[in-house]
Amino acid sequence: MRLKLLFINPWIYDFAAINLWSLPLGMYEVTKYLCRYVLSIESIDCMDTYYQKKFGTGKYRKEIVEKPECLKSIPRKYGRYGISIDEFKKRLSNCVFPDIVLVTSIMSYWYPGVQKVVEILRDFYRNIPIILGGIYATLWHKHAEEKSGADFVYRGSISEAISTAFNKFGLVLKNSKVLERQAITDKFKYAFAPVLTSMGCPFRCTYCASSLLSNEFIQLPVDKVLIEILNFASKGIRDFAFYDDALLVNSNSHIKPLLKEIISRKLNIRFHCPNGLHARAIDDELAYLMKKAGFVTLRLSLETVNTERQKNTGGKVNSMELRNAISHLKKNGFTKEHIGVYLMYGLPGQDIDEVKAGIDFIKSLDVRINLTEFSPIPGTQCWDELVRKCVITEKLDPLLTNNTVFSYLFSGYSHKEIENIKSNVKNHNAIIQT
Repeated sequence: MRLKLLFINPWIYDFAAINLWSLPLGMYEVTKYLCRYVLSIESIDCMDTYYQKKFGTGKYRKEIVEKPECLKSIPRKYGRYGISIDEFKKRLSNCVFPDIVLVTSIMSYWYPGVQKVVEILRDFYRNIPIILGGIYATLWHKHAEEKSGADFVYRGSISEAISTAFNKFGLVLKNSKVLERQAITDKFKYAFAPVLTSMGCPFRCTYCASSLLSNEFIQLPVDKVLIEILNFASKGIRDFAFYDDALLVNSNSHIKPLLKEIISRKLNIRFHCPNGLHARAIDDELAYLMKKAGFVTLRLSLETVNTERQKNTGGKVNSMELRNAISHLKKNGFTKEHIGVYLMYGLPGQDIDEVKAGIDFIKSLDVRINLTEFSPIPGTQCWDELVRKCVITEKLDPLLTNNTVFSYLFSGYSHKEIENIKSNVKNHNAIIQT
């Protein structure tokens, strides 16, 4: 007899949220993994309703809700993004009564969405065990155990250890004779598909949690990645988003062979890279292959133009390498509208003049600027530095690590300074688009 499993992706609670190729990758990857067991799986994605725009991106439905007490001083409206609560309850009513419920989690400061989902699940399935996993569950494990309401909080990436979690509730995972991954592709209902060619990252940037979520860097076989892309393309999906943290590492043996295979098949598909690409890896050949294969949206990582900070935060790129990468991309047909560069503000010790210098540098490259607010993550060097300097405490509420909130309360910049640099970037990007 098959175990009946219900998988849920909770709502986002935030001041702003848009869908830039965002889907519950963890839920998708775990579902693929669980296909090795005898299970019946249903899922509810609280974030699957949005107003679709270009290339599968879109705008989420938003419902204004009361701000938690610690966010009351932030002069912006707070909302729950995704389907309505009534719609969620309706979908629950249409599901087969489960033996167990898995809830995923993404940003730590979205944990009110986890709490709301668990609260409603308790009304529907009073004695059914609820397991919470995902990024928040891993990075803020103790907080999740105390505050989420779940019966068990699973830490780390999916592995055979998941069977131990099931065993805690008297449930046994039985190996299946047939992997049913094709059924997952058949049920896929998004306007774009995720592509994950690797797990983890070989770099150890001081502000990044990648190494905390996956302690080793593993690149998947090219043929395995290709098969997944071909499966989705055969279903009519034309937009693909790479979710890798280090897509271009070992490019000669990884991404270049993959792109050559894609080009040879003339698939007429588009690729988007919302995660920052390592500019150091982009040479003339790779730029040519990316253009030929159908890359449309490119985001390159810079973070800062301060030479010492570039070295001290991880050394993954310098300003000259970024300039060279953009030169290769433009030479091979990418335009300024295709290319964006991530620039961070609010890093520990980073003054506003450094941010302005970064803006001026990217302007000189004639590409888009993607301005991102720094927010601290437990376990990273930046977190430890902020605790050591008494800027934050170890008991900081995850809600206050929201990038909008953290820059407003802890960056050391005035509200006017933040608004000025945002306005500067917005005006520049408007010119780029014309």
